[in-house]
Amino acid sequence: MITQNTSRYSDKDLAEFKLLILDKIQKAKRDLDLIKSAYINDQDNGTDDTSPTFKSFDEGSAVNSKESNSQLAIRQEKFIRDLKNALIRIENKTYGICRVTGKLINKNRLELVPHATLSIEAKNMQK
Repeated sequence: MITQNTSRYSDKDLAEFKLLILDKIQKAKRDLDLIKSAYINDQDNGTDDTSPTFKSFDEGSAVNSKESNSQLAIRQEKFIRDLKNALIRIENKTYGICRVTGKLINKNRLELVPHATLSIEAKNMQK
């Protein structure tokens, strides 16, 4: 097993991760705005069809769409919160340290999942 010599990422690495996370937050906020916009549009979908055959189907479809958009928005808000928490860890210089093993999380993992707080080793231990 290879052990890493450093106890934390360098300031240069942290600065790179910070840029990556800020970019992801910006994109995530745009996505959240789109989700919220879709939810608002679902409130007034403009269908004035009073046909009894399709009305209940349309209402059921609208409810499913609202619930789906609501769940997406909740997930997106959590993602943004997790990214902001990662920024706090960067400022504290604790970013990239596994909260279970205390070892550095692989850099490739952090590039893919920048809000990760567990190493692959720790994730596997949870199974």
